[in-house]
Amino acid sequence: MTVIDANRMHEIETRYPEYFHRSFRQRFGGLMILIATLLYSLYAVWFFDLPKLFAEAHWERVGIYLSQWVSYDVQPEFRIGDDGSIDIRYPRFSPLGDNPHPDWLVNNPDGSITVSISGTSRTVTVSKSETIVTAHGVSVPVDVSSGAPKVIGPVPGWMTVYDDNVLADLGFAGNVSISVDRVKIRKRFIGWANFIFDTQSSFFDKPVGEVVSLIVAGPRIKPDQSNLSLAFDDIWNNSEWQHGDVWTKLFQTIVMAFLGTLLGALTAFPLAFLAARNITPNRMLNQILKRFFDFLRSVDMLIWALFLTRAFGPGPLAGSGAIFLTETGTLGKLYSEGLENIDNKPREGIKSTGAQTVLVHRYGIMPQIVPVFVSQTLYQWESNVRGATIIGAVGAGGIGLKLWEAMRTNANWENVAYMVILILIVVFIFDTASNALRHRLMGTKTH
Repeated sequence: MTVIDANRMHEIETRYPEYFHRSFRQRFGGLMILIATLLYSLYAVWFFDLPKLFAEAHWERVGIYLSQWVSYDVQPEFRIGDDGSIDIRYPRFSPLGDNPHPDWLVNNPDGSITVSISGTSRTVTVSKSETIVTAHGVSVPVDVSSGAPKVIGPVPGWMTVYDDNVLADLGFAGNVSISVDRVKIRKRFIGWANFIFDTQSSFFDKPVGEVVSLIVAGPRIKPDQSNLSLAFDDIWNNSEWQHGDVWTKLFQTIVMAFLGTLLGALTAFPLAFLAARNITPNRMLNQILKRFFDFLRSVDMLIWALFLTRAFGPGPLAGSGAIFLTETGTLGKLYSEGLENIDNKPREGIKSTGAQTVLVHRYGIMPQIVPVFVSQTLYQWESNVRGATIIGAVGAGGIGLKLWEAMRTNANWENVAYMVILILIVVFIFDTASNALRHRLMGTKTH
């Protein structure tokens, strides 16, 4: 064990004072930051009233919306006539088409109808005098022969009785609404109904093998059009999923992001040379352009989109203009700061040869800044693909407007999921391509 005497200790303290004579900030800075963070968190909880917010939130809607993203429902309605007949009706735009005969609906010999909601564990049997709901291991009959529906026996927790209606909640599988003259059933299925062909298509409800056989070697369904062309038209013009319109709007979003970023980069590039102090020694011009850049980027892209939609009307032009204005400010600031941080030695060396200003910029500045500028521009382009989706919701066109229209109905959540997935795929592709190009330009390797 080495023993350090007092002189040696004093010498070490003199040589490394930052370790032995630390300031108050150095000793307690981390603790003070932690305390400040905790205090701010408590203030945020009080300011936003988070306990009340969480207590009053409709958490049950989260499960409902998520389930509707990955499923669809069929809603048959059974109307009971005065003569005891049962008439089955479906909504006008039923996923089953105009003449449905589902295998989960069975006509019994006694005239009643049994609907399988979820296998044999959840069923509904409708007759002229009563409706029997089977779920959670029990069968509950509901008398519909008198003036109001009446549950016979104890009422289970998953069933609610109203004055003229009895509602049975069967969980994710669906629900049943029972009144005296009609029974409404909502049966839920996993998946997206009619995603390829809608109910009006000639290929609707045909097995995959039969569809492929018709397309490859089958007789023409329409004499003046091949089956392959007909199948493509039916998919593209699918009335339920609107693939053609969705993909067109998605392409509009990509074009908006590309055009706005490109125009912003082309405008910001020459202005950045005028704004950089070391390139243009005119302090007033430098300050005017830098404040101009600050103004353009301080107004959010969404606000620019609102202004431009009022000026030019809704559409991709307003979206491209909003991205252009924002990117002129953002890229102008980034470009000018990049120019101010270049190494001046190559520039001074070329200038000393008596070269013209254009050549000085070309060979003394451009080799240093081009990789950085292109990298920054690619990143902004990738970011603007996401931003173009948001500004589309305020009328700037693209898939954002389509997404907002689907969400506003509060009923087409599977269409919302479809568009969200498309947006995620596009963002992922652009992110990957942009990263690869940036690393290639900067001379670094991807991991």
